[in-house]
Amino acid sequence: MNFTFQIISSEKISDVIPLVFKLNQERISKAVLNERFNEMVKQNYECAVIYDDDKIIGVTGLWFCTRHYAGKSVELDHVYIYEDYRSQGLGKQFMKWITDYCKSKGCNSLELNTYVNNYPSHKFYYNEGMEIWGYHFFRHL
Repeated sequence: MNFTFQIISSEKISDVIPLVFKLNQERISKAVLNERFNEMVKQNYECAVIYDDDKIIGVTGLWFCTRHYAGKSVELDHVYIYEDYRSQGLGKQFMKWITDYCKSKGCNSLELNTYVNNYPSHKFYYNEGMEIWGYHFFRHL
């Protein structure tokens, strides 16, 4: 297998929709995801992917901002790797690549949200040296 990590161009953003669709347990239609991603790429958003040759098998969004409590920061969003590729150290390699990339952009902190019932991700992020700092509250408007 030939894995590569890179930032996907905004012109190819729709290529990540199948992975994000799986992550959201198919609650959000592909059409809505496509609309939202086309809007997101116009904001402080980049999208990192893992390729296995020419097939995208992993994804995460990167939201860049400056936070009063953390300085220049990146928030990972919709982190997902196809199940067939898990438990092979690929997530660890991806996180190292993301960390190095974000440091090169001047970030001094990294944060993310994960679904409460996604226990395997909690263990993974703990093993990556992350800590829980709070709760994420949400309300539809």
